[in-house]
Amino acid sequence: MKNTHQIFLISDSTGETLDRIFMALKAQFNNFNYELNQFSFTRTESQISTILKDAKKQNSPIILYTVVNSGLAKFLAEEANKINIPCFGVLGDLILNFSKILNQKATHKPSGQHVLDEEYYKRIEAIQFTMNHDDGNQTGNILESDIILIGVSRTSKTPTSIYLANKGLKTANIPLVNEMQIPKDVIESKKLCVVGLVTEAERLFDIRRNRLNSLKEKEASDYTDLEKIKKEVDDAKDTFKKYKWPIIDVTRKSVEETAASVIKIHKIFSNKKNA
Repeated sequence: MKNTHQIFLISDSTGETLDRIFMALKAQFNNFNYELNQFSFTRTESQISTILKDAKKQNSPIILYTVVNSGLAKFLAEEANKINIPCFGVLGDLILNFSKILNQKATHKPSGQHVLDEEYYKRIEAIQFTMNHDDGNQTGNILESDIILIGVSRTSKTPTSIYLANKGLKTANIPLVNEMQIPKDVIESKKLCVVGLVTEAERLFDIRRNRLNSLKEKEASDYTDLEKIKKEVDDAKDTFKKYKWPIIDVTRKSVEETAASVIKIHKIFSNKKNA
């Protein structure tokens, strides 16, 4: 039976860089069985201690990290060393180190991460699915989604969905004007990972007003009425709470940060579903 390594990717930001580095690294080894454990926005010793406690329980754990704070990076490396877990900053000679751990020679294939493997086709399928299910379109097979994003307009539903699709996650997004727009299947299903997106009303007001200005439309409407926007956001929050869907406030988040939060929620949801 082949050994499966538990790979812990620890980042103090979104983890995008670290994820890409690992994909390039793992492509160098033909016989590499692994499971990913990703931790983004790790910025305290307490968070690291919790992760290490979990890693210690796993079979064949390996830690890769991108941590800007030198003191925190040192803490991670030293604590991992105490419990004999291989731990590498991404600036180390990863291919050499992995070659030693896996006891096999690296293939040294240039751009090995771009090989057309199963993960590549899964990502392409996810992108196609996500494009077809943008903005509430084609809800007939929405139950096939890995993730469903629901939110009022201008809450970055589409770019976040595309970002998640590039991670291989089939993502549908639904604009929320009122609860009646949400497909009945989505409301009734207990097997779907549904995430609500909200933003501050004032911020949404500015975004919508700027959008209308760019379209050279000056006529006032409910779309840019601050009081109505506040009610729209409050109603959205009430809907999400009613169905116990997790909520992410995207006001000061980049698309990458929002996506990282969604991925965390999806992982927790998947673990509970498989428990």
